Amino acid sequence: MHHDSHAFAAAGEAAPRPPLSAPAAGSVAADEREALLDAGREIRECLRVLEKAGLNVVGEVLRGQGEFIELEHYPRDDVTDDQTSSQYYYHAHRDSDAEHGHFHTFVRTGRLERPPAPSGPPHADWPQRSDAIAHLIGIAMDDWGYPLGLFATNRWVTGETWYPADTVLELLPRFDIDHAYPSWPTNRWIGAMLRLFRPHIRVLLQHRDATVAAWRQNHPGTDVLEDRRLEVTGYLPISVDAWLQQLTQA
Repeated sequence: MHHDSHAFAAAGEAAPRPPLSAPAAGSVAADEREALLDAGREIRECLRVLEKAGLNVVGEVLRGQGEFIELEHYPRDDVTDDQTSSQYYYHAHRDSDAEHGHFHTFVRTGRLERPPAPSGPPHADWPQRSDAIAHLIGIAMDDWGYPLGLFATNRWVTGETWYPADTVLELLPRFDIDHAYPSWPTNRWIGAMLRLFRPHIRVLLQHRDATVAAWRQNHPGTDVLEDRRLEVTGYLPISVDAWLQQLTQA
């Protein structure tokens, strides 16, 4: 999966995508900013205990899983927390030079007490009822196990049930893997990343919906959510340290 921010126009793409830019720290309300800084402290603590032992968040997920094979899920059976209905896995694509691989994060909406309504009439291919699932965001990682960027995807990429951006954003705070498999610090780190970068995720998901709407308008008669020409809808490079610095100075 190519994540170069300038390489998003797919072959045969008929329309430019809606503009996408990272949120400004100054636009984050003071009380939310405090919650983001708190998440940042948790990220640094997770990294501290890993680095002290010469480990990183990706290595923790791959440990004991045998040879690292492209497109396989790591760990093999994904990581789920039945109490919070949260799930994630890590994998890689063969055509990426920039990244080592990426995490996909989900909430299992079909297991919630009050499952949200999907976007539009459900498609036969969508996971339904107790299998319904919402993709939150992807986290691209470098070869050293540090985050490079966040990205949103078209429906077919993750095989999810499709929900509007506002619904996914309401689900976001639910994500929490509250156990130690395959790694306590990696699980805590992912949850804290989704909290620290909530403003970025908000921008990416709203942009995702705008991109899908523009694609639909420019490709009448195609099922945009299954269109293989539209894979990654948007990507934002991230730096934990730079974002924390901006939030502190805001």
